[in-house]
Amino acid sequence: MDSLAIASWSLGSALGIMTFLFIFRIVLTWYPQADLKRFPFNVIAVPTEPFLAPSRKIVSPIGGVDITPILWVGIMSFLREIILGQQGLLTMMMEGKSF
Repeated sequence: MDSLAIASWSLGSALGIMTFLFIFRIVLTWYPQADLKRFPFNVIAVPTEPFLAPSRKIVSPIGGVDITPILWVGIMSFLREIILGQQGLLTMMMEGKSF
């Protein structure tokens, strides 16, 4: 494996895991009584909170519902497509195509 393939695999895995965690975070918003400081909820909250906390300052809840995890699922999906999609930057670099 060359360095681009390793970078592609690593970045794809990281973006996929983060998307998965944000989806779980969306589900956790349905259960406000869940204590995010306790296991197993902290496994989801700790990696996602650094993204969500600043986002909440920009995007306020709509009708009392925190929509920032939904926004981050979209952002992560967009990044994954732009970087690793069929015509993504790393994909094209691995195929040797010029931009």
